[in-house]
Amino acid sequence: MGEYEVIVIGAGHAGCEAALASARMGHRTLILSMNLEAVAMMPCNPSIGGTGKGHLVREIDALGGEMGVNIDKTCMQSRMLNTSKGPAVHSLRAQADKHLYHMEMKKTIEEQENLDMKQMEAVDIDVQDGKVCGVITRTNAYYRCKAVVIATGTFLKGRIFIGSSNFPSGPNGLAPSSDLSDNLKRLGLNLRRFKTGTPARALSDTFHYDKMLRQDGDERIVPFSFMNDSLDVDQVPCWLTYTNERTHEIIRENFGRSALFGGEIEGVGPRYCPSIEDKINRFPERKRHQLFVEPEGRLTNEMYIQGMSTSLPEDVQEQFYHTIEGLEDIAITRPAYAIEYDCINPLELKQDLEYRDIHGMFCAGQFNGSSGYEEAAAQGLMAGINAALEVSGKDPFILDRSEAYIGVLVDDLVTKGTNEPYRIMTSRAEYRLVLRQDNADERLTEKGYRIGLVTEERYQKFLASREMARAEMKRLKETTVGPQDADEFLVKIGSSPLNNRVSLFDLLKRPEVHYNDLAEIDPGRPELTQHVIDVIEVNIKYEGYIRMQERKIQKFKKLESKKLPADLDYEEIDNLRIEARQKLNQLHPTSVGQASRISGVSPADINVLLIYLEKRRRVRG
Repeated sequence: MGEYEVIVIGAGHAGCEAALASARMGHRTLILSMNLEAVAMMPCNPSIGGTGKGHLVREIDALGGEMGVNIDKTCMQSRMLNTSKGPAVHSLRAQADKHLYHMEMKKTIEEQENLDMKQMEAVDIDVQDGKVCGVITRTNAYYRCKAVVIATGTFLKGRIFIGSSNFPSGPNGLAPSSDLSDNLKRLGLNLRRFKTGTPARALSDTFHYDKMLRQDGDERIVPFSFMNDSLDVDQVPCWLTYTNERTHEIIRENFGRSALFGGEIEGVGPRYCPSIEDKINRFPERKRHQLFVEPEGRLTNEMYIQGMSTSLPEDVQEQFYHTIEGLEDIAITRPAYAIEYDCINPLELKQDLEYRDIHGMFCAGQFNGSSGYEEAAAQGLMAGINAALEVSGKDPFILDRSEAYIGVLVDDLVTKGTNEPYRIMTSRAEYRLVLRQDNADERLTEKGYRIGLVTEERYQKFLASREMARAEMKRLKETTVGPQDADEFLVKIGSSPLNNRVSLFDLLKRPEVHYNDLAEIDPGRPELTQHVIDVIEVNIKYEGYIRMQERKIQKFKKLESKKLPADLDYEEIDNLRIEARQKLNQLHPTSVGQASRISGVSPADINVLLIYLEKRRRVRG
């Protein structure tokens, strides 16, 4: 039927990024979706970003991915989270018009050179002599390829649960994929069952907004994409309300009717996004739980009730939703449900997201055991890049934990594994002061340009922005003010007066002094974008802490640079504990650093390994 270099199975957030990356790197690419209405679909929360997740989106954008560009096009409300804390954990989050988000991403794919999109169900991957050769569809069409990216989301043997009712289904009522799951098992993949869920939707004109707390967006919108200096958005409000003791009482009375507690669900759900019955069961002392009511789009009246996913029956849902302030009369249009699906154990993947035992088979997104649109898109981008590099005969593109949250995400999955749907969090990143949202372009755009994904326009914009920041940092160091110049200004903003002349650079180190305020005593300043200003201010205020973290990164890099031979048999290394030998032989880490992060490998084992490598080096001269 056709011949491609890369075929992507699935057109969710992972599949879209994978296909676009491969095509933009110059490779003929095909993306398959069982239903083109599922392209970049948001079956759960209609938002992009959030704590830790916003970092991923910024990094995807810096590398030349599409998620940041698309949410900027379709944003309905934007907020910077965690602003009361340090800049390392500031996380951008935006409400999306979910229908427009789908349409804009679909249009982008349709217009992308080197990329074809087809509504077809992939049922088998043709593997010969351990290598991917092609993909077979439901209609027995055969598409030849050199690499495939599996990005099936929650569709693989998907099953919906609502009370005692359960039935085969993909998310949002779409058809599930069953044959592909069976054929992947035949190829040797060890699949397991995970679970997630989504709350009910209800009509906007049936809420009592006067009983809820209004949540508006930020006055100044920070774009996700570095290609945008600002955004002009007619923002819409979200609303905050809470469950209460009556809500909890109804749910407790019906625990036995929940699919979660009734034994029907075998899959493992996300610890950090539990269903409402799970919350009430695990935290019986809590008198209320927070809920956000969020719009699904500008051209629909449906609202999303965040924080209330459940697998309880519809009649119970009607009862407990109506006990909540502001929701007493809501008209539910779509009941909440849980969904169970097949996914891979990510310990079977290499760091480039290629399946260990099949050359050219890459995996991404929820198929890898993660949760969330952002985690999926980040993995899709990396899998698409590496599939493209694979067919070009080039080395894989791998980001380590000190370079990006994407590196943390992938390394956690393929090195540590996960027993539940994995979610990125800022606490997972050891070097988060260096891996901030604001400097994602500084960290990654050069890398994206070198592999051929970042466009010339984006790269030149990045270079100009970087030079602007460097020149202004230099000017701030060279420009000094004395007491006569600055004391009146400093007293006015609640800062202490000067004893002698200081540079504007040192003055900015004071917590209460901000760059934009300095205009009063610094008339010669250049005109800068707000993004450049943010970068300058963070780098100056946290200069000492950043240097400390960079020294830790240097130590980390030393272990990462100690490469381990792919054919090393750890059974031959004396003094390694049995568990360490088994784990190391199972995962075959690429470096001593990666080996040190494997569960079951102790610091003592790493010392044994280092001694062995040194002896081996000396013997081989």
